[in-house]
Amino acid sequence: MAQADLIRRLADGEFHSGEVLAGELGVSRTAVWKQLAHLDALGIELESVRGRGYRIPGGLDLLDEAAVRAALPAEAAALLAGLTIVDSVDSTNAALLREAPDPVGLARVCAAERQLAGRGRWGRSWASPFARNLYVSVGWTFAQGAAALEGLSLAVGVALAEALADLGIKGVALKWPNDLLAGDAKLGGVLIEMSGDADGPCRAVVGMGLNVRMPDDAASTIDQPWTDLASLSEGVPPSRSRLLAAVLGRVLPLLGAFGSQGFEPWRARWEALDAFAGEPVQVLSGETRLAGVARGVDERGALRLETTTGLRPIHGGEVSLRRQ
Repeated sequence: MAQADLIRRLADGEFHSGEVLAGELGVSRTAVWKQLAHLDALGIELESVRGRGYRIPGGLDLLDEAAVRAALPAEAAALLAGLTIVDSVDSTNAALLREAPDPVGLARVCAAERQLAGRGRWGRSWASPFARNLYVSVGWTFAQGAAALEGLSLAVGVALAEALADLGIKGVALKWPNDLLAGDAKLGGVLIEMSGDADGPCRAVVGMGLNVRMPDDAASTIDQPWTDLASLSEGVPPSRSRLLAAVLGRVLPLLGAFGSQGFEPWRARWEALDAFAGEPVQVLSGETRLAGVARGVDERGALRLETTTGLRPIHGGEVSLRRQ
């Protein structure tokens, strides 16, 4: 019996007796009980009531490939070479990096119910509780080299904010170079990993994480203010399948056009969502701190920092931006 089969039967939030579960799965009640005992390790709360059985309070919003494909706009669907949804993976980025690249102009997508080693920038861990948030990566091969892809993470941030607006989630802002915020709290982020030549074909794996309904126990590992879509939508976020379709509906066309258009068409849209526009900030790089005022971004996606010695472009990489 696969644990995933058991979880899917309990995902409706209703009570299921051990006897019925055993019959449906073709195993003994002891085998069912052993699998149930392992759900806590996934961060899944399980309620047991004598005479009624077992349930997951509130149920689980599992990803559904058919629902995602049905909600995907035609333009994005035409760019999709493959969509894989897995129960568990080290990270969706790592999963795609292990695969051979697809031809130029087609996307390979991996989404997961949970990540065992989800990560953000600088190798920081990314809280990835089971079936609570969105963890998805898109692999895309560009004919142009990596040098032509400057500003891609910023454009992806815009696409994510616009996908959320499509679903009625307002008030999302962007923090240079790759964070989504609501107020001063982090809602999501982007991690892009590239391989290939600076001037020849280049493969990008675009990892995206959005907090949907973050459980308190998972949030205890997060070292900064955070929020989730449930908090922004009066406790009723869009389904994760609908959210994934909306994200892909925005991101895939972006990737299809970025190789020829670059960041410039996205610049004004990014600046309209800039959380730190006109504010005093510090840019941290190792032990170095550079103070100034955030003045948007240039045509390559570099932060325009107004300092005492003039306007200075700050490029992404191992840097962090903070309010003064």
